[in-house]
Amino acid sequence: MTSIVEQIIYYLFKFIGLFPQKNLVYFESFHGKQFSDNPRAIYQFMKENYPDYRLVWGVTKGYEEMFKTLHVPYVKRFSLKWFFIMPRAKTWVINTRTPLWLSKSKHTTYLQTWHGTPLKKLGCDIEDVKIPGYTQESYAAEFSKESARWDYLIAPNEYSQKIFKHAFNYQGEMLEYGYPRNDLLYPNQDNETRIRDIKRRLKIPFNVPIVLYAPTWRENDQASGKMYDFKTSFPYDRFDSFQDKIFVLVRTHYLVSETINFSEYDNVMDVSTGIDMNELLLISDLLITDYSSCMFDYSLTDKPIIYYVPDKDMYQNELRGFYLDFEKWMPGPMVTHPSVLLRMLLKFVHFPDSVKTVNYEEFKQLFTSRETGHNAQLIVERVIVDEKMKEG
Repeated sequence: MTSIVEQIIYYLFKFIGLFPQKNLVYFESFHGKQFSDNPRAIYQFMKENYPDYRLVWGVTKGYEEMFKTLHVPYVKRFSLKWFFIMPRAKTWVINTRTPLWLSKSKHTTYLQTWHGTPLKKLGCDIEDVKIPGYTQESYAAEFSKESARWDYLIAPNEYSQKIFKHAFNYQGEMLEYGYPRNDLLYPNQDNETRIRDIKRRLKIPFNVPIVLYAPTWRENDQASGKMYDFKTSFPYDRFDSFQDKIFVLVRTHYLVSETINFSEYDNVMDVSTGIDMNELLLISDLLITDYSSCMFDYSLTDKPIIYYVPDKDMYQNELRGFYLDFEKWMPGPMVTHPSVLLRMLLKFVHFPDSVKTVNYEEFKQLFTSRETGHNAQLIVERVIVDEKMKEG
């Protein structure tokens, strides 16, 4: 988008924002590409408990299907209607950065939920930025400008709270609550019913363990624009030997460009779109990941995790770097070769808990201590409803 167009949008937002709608809440998840994550959990709580609010999602063109299917109110980002919704909203509930040329009115409260506890370095803490078009200085400056617009930022644990302050150069108020999306994972009597409903919706087996493979993205594998390729040595083609023993779900990162075709495999399915990540975590019996923040959320379930990290040294030393000692803290075995991963899967099939490491409970306590099962409610009452009451 040209700088002239960006300036026009900036001033248009600034003007339209002078006419706020007090009951209007605008939601956006992963740049308008998903109905998911913390914004979804907050939306669903408000829909059920605050019918007098107008709740609208911003959706990127080409990603409308899930919103249509679930009858979720939305506007296409950058459409004419969107220009009269987003700048007038009393509250923005967003989980990623937004373009700096989207001017936020002083009448709007920006709730930045973010989308995970960080393992890999973020924002201003990345020393060698590999993203095309950025230097370390320009990338850090953009994060600082963005975070200056946030009125609230969710800090799901003390560890994240300390990191977010310097990674985002954030000076605003931290909300010391767990993630709303994790209300779904918090143990309660409804979990089994939800698991059955989700499996039925996906049309996957009820009687075999579900394995979720959820890797993160690599910024050195750029495809086009701001999207990235997905290259992995994960042994999909060798799962025939597990035909009736496991069913594998594959969830790629939202920045990955391609859709993977698993039609030739009977027990592998791509679930990168069309379903919320935390629903997948809920129904899974084993998580296989690498450096994704889903590991922190998944520990709420007390189920095992395997780390498939064939590129650990390169990722840690050349791409991002970690905030934690990866080998010390991860609550599951680290695997670097496909054949070893297959042996670990066989071990899991026969003895599920045997792949958990002794530090699992310590890891869980450190990163999920603020989870209550009611965080969507607590945050809505603190940020959205309470702010409105202050205005009278």
